[in-house]
Amino acid sequence: MASLKHYLNSVIGEAMAEATQSESCNANVITSSKPGFGDYQANGIMSEAKRHGMKPRDLAERVIISLEQSLPSLIDRLEIGGPGFINIFLSDREIRTRATLAIQEPDLLIPPAEDPIRVAVDYSSPNLAKEMHVGHLRGTIIGDAIVRVLERRGHTVIRQNHVGDWGTQFGMLITYMKEAVGADNDLPNALADLESFYRDAKQRFDDDPVFAENARLSVVKLQGGDEDYLNAWEMFIDESLRHCEAVYEALDVTLTRNDLDAESRYNDDLSVIIDDLEKTGLLAESKGAKCVFLPEFTGKDGEPLPLIVQKSDGGYLYSTTDLAAIRLRRKMSIQRALYVVDARQSLHFQQVFAVARAAGFSNQDLSLEHVSYGTMMGKDGRPFKTRSGDTVKLAELLEEAKQRAYDLVTEKNPTLPDSQRREIAERVGIGAVKYADLSKNRTSDYIFDWSTMLSFEGNTAPYLLYAYARIKSILKKAPEGNYDAIQNLSEPEERALCLKMLQLGEIIEAVDRDCMPNQLCNYLYELSGLFMKFYENCPILKAESSQAESRLALCRLTAETLQQGLELLGITPLEQM
Repeated sequence: MASLKHYLNSVIGEAMAEATQSESCNANVITSSKPGFGDYQANGIMSEAKRHGMKPRDLAERVIISLEQSLPSLIDRLEIGGPGFINIFLSDREIRTRATLAIQEPDLLIPPAEDPIRVAVDYSSPNLAKEMHVGHLRGTIIGDAIVRVLERRGHTVIRQNHVGDWGTQFGMLITYMKEAVGADNDLPNALADLESFYRDAKQRFDDDPVFAENARLSVVKLQGGDEDYLNAWEMFIDESLRHCEAVYEALDVTLTRNDLDAESRYNDDLSVIIDDLEKTGLLAESKGAKCVFLPEFTGKDGEPLPLIVQKSDGGYLYSTTDLAAIRLRRKMSIQRALYVVDARQSLHFQQVFAVARAAGFSNQDLSLEHVSYGTMMGKDGRPFKTRSGDTVKLAELLEEAKQRAYDLVTEKNPTLPDSQRREIAERVGIGAVKYADLSKNRTSDYIFDWSTMLSFEGNTAPYLLYAYARIKSILKKAPEGNYDAIQNLSEPEERALCLKMLQLGEIIEAVDRDCMPNQLCNYLYELSGLFMKFYENCPILKAESSQAESRLALCRLTAETLQQGLELLGITPLEQM
């Protein structure tokens, strides 16, 4: 069962093509902003009329006449609005029928993609030399929500966690690790605080020339494949990954070790990338470094802007690794590659993608997309830090979220057993952090505010979780029954709620296309608001028997819709709060 918008675009687009005697037309169907304009509007009449030298209202009339000859059961009536829009009013009977089918087969709420593809999603990507910090939060949870949506649509998704596990800093860390661990070889204890370990190693590197020279020698031995140094590196990486996995588990993120796409994977490919760039004639030398200059990239002074792929000392850069990764993704028959990375890397990815296309590492069969996101800010409008100005560890932030939620749950429901309060607090606290981020337009910076995200009012996780719990409470109080059929939509609140649930599929289609999870958040918030209006204006348990059954069916479908939406965001709903 196609989404409502997809179906209407198809039906009205075909009628427009017939009326204009063309192969295809874009109906551009959107959700109406006001009930008086119908449930949907076809806005494509204006542009298509101009394209074919017709008056918009004349084209609209032809389309309506064509459709009315065999009006689809979904459409009740069509009207011309304004200069040539088509207002579409849907049939109550068809809305009820589709909603009833969705109760009986919940998967129908989200239709699969017509042409599923292979998608690689590069997200999270922490540097294994340090503990994950708040700077990794957005990329991790935005990427995971996108992955969940793509998989739900039926795409084959390859998660790729491009962790930083290579580079000169590892020589420094391994040298310090050998000193710190000593003969005891107690690496887990030595790395219990990764951040302190890194800071102490960096201090030694900066202050002690002998240590710094030993660190540089360690890099040479590591890159040369010395078994002892490789073993030390592997131990360090393994312990670092444990820290990451603890954060992923707390966040309920679907990444595992099987999804690692580490920088070290591409070590043997980097010299090949340089050779291939040279063969294509793209490589140039500038101040001893090897670069690619493309005419579309210039600096403020109008001079060509290089993409450096090899430093003057022979070292490689992120750009080289990214080009190697693109080439591998093409070999893997990936059709769409999403890079969920900070917006500050925008120019880097524009250049890398352009060079990949110019060099033939990518082609038109592989779509390369930078899914950028803004910075998480404190209330002072600056990047989120501790009071002392240090970077906030992600694990500590999540623990604080759970504790704040526990205090809130205890205040609201002190009689619940402590174990239950802690379970609720974990879901509410973690859900609040994730939702506060996902509900914002990812391209914008946003203010991290505990009081706002943990509020039971407004577009927050606690509000949605409470709405879901309230619905489940109503269903528990109802007499035993299936409640699997919506028999009537006699009140406007019933119809509005029912129609909204049938629009989940088109929202998920949009998230699939645009990689904007906030569209799903806004939808769930609006759905919860419509349920509250329905709850306030339409008696449920005290209604007449058949009406009560129909309204309980609406409750059941609302709970199912909220659950599916929240789970796609990586948030587990609660039956009691």
